Amino acid sequence: MSDVQGSASGADGSGETHVRRNPVIEAIADLMQSAVDWLRQEAEATVREKVVPPLQRVGILIGAAIGAASTMVIGLVFLAVALVMFLGGWIGYPFAFLTIGGLYLLVALAFTIVKVRKMQ
Repeated sequence: MSDVQGSASGADGSGETHVRRNPVIEAIADLMQSAVDWLRQEAEATVREKVVPPLQRVGILIGAAIGAASTMVIGLVFLAVALVMFLGGWIGYPFAFLTIGGLYLLVALAFTIVKVRKMQ
């Protein structure tokens, strides 16, 4: 007996061929589709619970760090300009620039040393 049963013309005379599948194959196909749907749903729920919130926290942290660093740099520039103007009257503007530039280099050197020691 064959798995496909059809007729040349349908019961209504429209000429359509009706194909009937084996019920076991249909049950297996439905089971496989249900398993795939369940796996997709579980994977989506896991991603929403385990992946998205930490990424959101990291994004907020990075945004806050960029904002804080930008504000700090602008503040340091204003402080440097104020110190140049203040020291310029006492020791002259060329020496004021040298003093503040040297101070910035010393601070950068200190940060570099701390970073190198932490990496070792």
